[in-house]
Amino acid sequence: MQDKKESTDRPLWRERLRQTLFDENTLYGKVFNLFLLAIIMSSILIVIVGSVEDIHNRYGSIIYKTELIFTIFFFIEYVLRIISARKPLNYAFSFYGIVDFLAFMPLFLEMIHIGRIENLITIRAFRLLRIFRLFKLYKYVYEADIMRKALRASLKRIIVFLLTVFTLIILIGTFVYAIEGPQHGFTDIPTGIYWTIVTITTVGFGDIAPQTFPGKFLASIVMLLGYGMIAVPTGIVTVEYNRISKLSPISQVCLTCGGYNDSDAVYCKYCGNRL
Repeated sequence: MQDKKESTDRPLWRERLRQTLFDENTLYGKVFNLFLLAIIMSSILIVIVGSVEDIHNRYGSIIYKTELIFTIFFFIEYVLRIISARKPLNYAFSFYGIVDFLAFMPLFLEMIHIGRIENLITIRAFRLLRIFRLFKLYKYVYEADIMRKALRASLKRIIVFLLTVFTLIILIGTFVYAIEGPQHGFTDIPTGIYWTIVTITTVGFGDIAPQTFPGKFLASIVMLLGYGMIAVPTGIVTVEYNRISKLSPISQVCLTCGGYNDSDAVYCKYCGNRL
């Protein structure tokens, strides 16, 4: 009731603006989000291309002006979001509000000689998270939330598994050092541990390798262990993923900050606005 009363007290243009900027259910909201996504990807492409020295030397001025146009657009968009939000402070300090703010700050900081734009502008990549909000892609956001919960539920078992792997790596590194010795390139235990990590992860740089038969036999065991170790954490997470996917409800979107919440939530867990 209170939200409906607030919406009736607001000017009609502000409510229309809010629906366009925050609500992808409307036609204008979908069109704006598609346009915004194109701008975001274009701005990132400009930064990537501009990092190439030859291109920057030839077209540096054009790249700078184009980036300035993108920055002005993001700044105007941020101001309009603040104006149209039902609770401007909640939006400003929400995750998407902070990301929107950081989207136009890098160039402004560059103008006052704080940091290099190539380092700061990558923050804008976070704005690509908005792609999940297009066309109410509940499926993808829902699956991503399940994956996050599955990883959290599997964390303790994965830590125990990694500690076991760490112990094995130290033992195998010590064994290969004792078997091969400095004459075959294994000058110390850390070198043996380095070789074990490179082998067990199936990277195989080839800069150092066992020369004796016992060393080669040990290397074969380590290689086979490497394939098995990939399957264990994958299986742990898969079990949790399947379990949580049967229990997790479909989420609902907050029209103020764009955050996704549980289906039975009353208030947004990101900005505190009533859903």
